Amino acid sequence: MRNPLEKTGQTIRQRRELLGLLQPQLSDLSGVSTRTIQLVEQGKGNPSLNTLIKLADPLGLRLELVLKDPSKNSNV
Repeated sequence: MRNPLEKTGQTIRQRRELLGLLQPQLSDLSGVSTRTIQLVEQGKGNPSLNTLIKLADPLGLRLELVLKDPSKNSNV
């Protein structure tokens, strides 16, 4: 993935789909607009840390899992 936000968006999208939620439902649960969710899931835009926290919480995700880059060694 070229854009580091693509991994974040992919994690959010996969978890949302796993829970059977549509983007408008996640919007209602998180208070984040559907358009912002679309952009985050596409790896576009520049979401704030607050936005990522709002999205992670109703998905039951820890923020560090949303932000983790699997290509990086965790010992660094």
